[in-house]
Amino acid sequence: MREAQVDTGDLPDAEEWKALADEALATAGESPSAGVPDGFHYALTVGDRTVHCADPGLTEAQRKLISRVLKEGA
Repeated sequence: MREAQVDTGDLPDAEEWKALADEALATAGESPSAGVPDGFHYALTVGDRTVHCADPGLTEAQRKLISRVLKEGA
């Protein structure tokens, strides 16, 4: 399991992060999805809300948010 987090409070692009997170969470499920064998499953938590998504059903916003968090939060 790999975990990463980003505190956007002091980032100059915090509003961009918020907009991307809002878009990514809008279409994600509240419970884990089946996905595909050997596919990646993600739990995205923003504030007090956690949603789940999995490959290959990620939206473009979910892919972008996951990529940014893994890059910034490493």
